[in-house]
Amino acid sequence: MSTSPVLPQRVLGKGPHALTVPVQGLGCMGLSAFYHSKDAQTEEEKIQFLRTAISLGVNFLDTSDIYGPHTNELLIGKAIQGLDRSKLIIATKFGNRVLEQGQFETRGDKEYVRECVEGSLKRLGIDYIDLYYVHRIDQKVPIEETIEELAEFVKKGKIRHIGLSEAHPNTVRRAHAVYPITAYQLEWSLWSREVEEDLVGVLRELGIGIVAYSPLGRGFLTGSYKTQEDLPQTDRRSQMPRFQGENFAKNLTIVEIIEKIAKERGHTAAQIALAWVQNQGDDVVTIPGTTKLKNLQDNLASLHIKLTPEELKQIADALPPSEGARYPGSGSPYRFDANPPRN
Repeated sequence: MSTSPVLPQRVLGKGPHALTVPVQGLGCMGLSAFYHSKDAQTEEEKIQFLRTAISLGVNFLDTSDIYGPHTNELLIGKAIQGLDRSKLIIATKFGNRVLEQGQFETRGDKEYVRECVEGSLKRLGIDYIDLYYVHRIDQKVPIEETIEELAEFVKKGKIRHIGLSEAHPNTVRRAHAVYPITAYQLEWSLWSREVEEDLVGVLRELGIGIVAYSPLGRGFLTGSYKTQEDLPQTDRRSQMPRFQGENFAKNLTIVEIIEKIAKERGHTAAQIALAWVQNQGDDVVTIPGTTKLKNLQDNLASLHIKLTPEELKQIADALPPSEGARYPGSGSPYRFDANPPRN
């Protein structure tokens, strides 16, 4: 019986709350939500893709109950059915929910925590969640209350590790004081570097691992999108400021420079962009999302690219700042948790 290859590993968190994961996992959102490929896949094709990724050593799968909503967790549940659970690292999230009008709401109260944990376990078809994130911070509920309830699920064995996403540094400190946070998921790439100003330092001070989502700038840094027409209007990215109008045109300069650097080194733009994030430290892992095997294999090749501190700086310094906010309505890196509540 053949075994899956073991990718380079890193440790998120410290001590008894540490979690060992591959340097590169798989962001599964695009298989079910928000991004719309022109090449639609059947459910069976998606399941086969996930199983192939796992067979290649990509056993760190990232999802959320809001992706779909719920359909992404159900998809992963089907894909991992019958596989060796001990060889899989499943991360999911809660706290974001879609209302009937299509608006988003955040909830972090204890009742909702209980509802979400049990719901995700059922949809995924598993007995425990390896890494469970607070996806967005509820401004109406003290973070302490949310973490206390999650800690109860750790005691029950239904959650192994607790994570945060898009939380203000002050919120991170408060949460970590209640129960050790293993990992923090943030957007970090060559066109999203705001987190370096204060957040990354706090995470490293506290010993919290870093999981970088959208390390390829939501696909933009791969060079796949040369005009706005390359994105379907139903694709969520078409509504994001960085993908619109003059911002799109100006941001192409970033891609052109990355492509030039990549060509000089004999790599693809995607590989250089990924390697830049993956070389930021031994506490950093990435979860690029893709639905295509070729792109997955291309991404995995970036694990063999080593960049010195001087090269990392040289690449970053060569790029102009990105144009436009990450999301509509705000340029703040903590727009979901701009003013953490005080006790």
